[in-house]
Amino acid sequence: MVLRILLAPRLCVITAMALLSGCAFHADASRPPAFQHTISTDAKPWSHNRFDNGAEKFTFAIFSDLNGGERERVFEIAVAQLSLLRPELILSVGDLIDGDAEDRAELDAQWNSFDARAAGSIAPVFHVGGNHDLTSLTMRDLWVQRYGRRYYHFIYRNVLFLVLDSEDYGEERMQEIYRARAAALKVLDSDTPERAEEMEYFRMPERMTGEIGTVQSEYFQAVIAQHRDVRWTLMFMHKPVWQRDDEPDFAAIEGALSDRPYTLFNGHLHSYSHVEKNGRDYITLGTTGGGQYGDMSFDHVTLVTMTDAGPSIANLKLEGILDKTGHVPLAGDDLCFQVTKCPPGTAGE
Repeated sequence: MVLRILLAPRLCVITAMALLSGCAFHADASRPPAFQHTISTDAKPWSHNRFDNGAEKFTFAIFSDLNGGERERVFEIAVAQLSLLRPELILSVGDLIDGDAEDRAELDAQWNSFDARAAGSIAPVFHVGGNHDLTSLTMRDLWVQRYGRRYYHFIYRNVLFLVLDSEDYGEERMQEIYRARAAALKVLDSDTPERAEEMEYFRMPERMTGEIGTVQSEYFQAVIAQHRDVRWTLMFMHKPVWQRDDEPDFAAIEGALSDRPYTLFNGHLHSYSHVEKNGRDYITLGTTGGGQYGDMSFDHVTLVTMTDAGPSIANLKLEGILDKTGHVPLAGDDLCFQVTKCPPGTAGE
């Protein structure tokens, strides 16, 4: 899918009459200046009038894993908060449903639930697939049926967005991973969950870092080559494939981006971290309703403002996004959004 939204300046149409009379390039006279005042003295009660309102500036948001132990109400509150923040578009980093099923009717019901809740957002929500969404061939087929592409790109205001599928295994390997994962989940739900780490799934490198296939890699290399003049490139994926040393196909994508600025976002680990790799920001997001496991695990959304100098990135914890009444939307004041700091019974289910 290619979504190109270009904001073109008003152009003076050159006609034969314009060539004779001259063509003046000026602001729309019917639109008043953005900043107006009646103060005529040299001294003025403001610091300067260089407003941060460049024509190429825009803001988008990202939410992180809401599954992998989803806690009730958190995602719905985050959607309401995102509508207060009014980003132009919203990205995800995967694990949008619980998955873990082969029954298509059950999976459809899970997707219907997610789509209905995401539809509460004013801005469009762009899907990124995670292991809960794409672990099996059945889940992959259903994704394609409902949403088309598992990996894709689009351009918005001359910024290139790359959406990757980090569950991009061959069919045989995908079945092996799914069977091993299902066996491990049974042990986790048993009376001896500590034995799960002895299972085959916990020895698979794909469990933590996923994989990018050759065909997908070639697709993104071609996209990158085709769009050399974009002002920034942003990558979104679920698992941190970039942490895997023996993954040549993703390394090839990084190589194709080596001569341009880019920023990478992923999820999966449910714990926030930031590192610099190749001189670029690689950011692992926390949660937006998913299970939490450590001090850097907290519910948040990420607000990114694209400027001429690159992205300005702000992480907003959900407990700090209040509506005009001074409260968390949807009566969310009773919830705690960081499990390690929550009194019993306040972190959702």
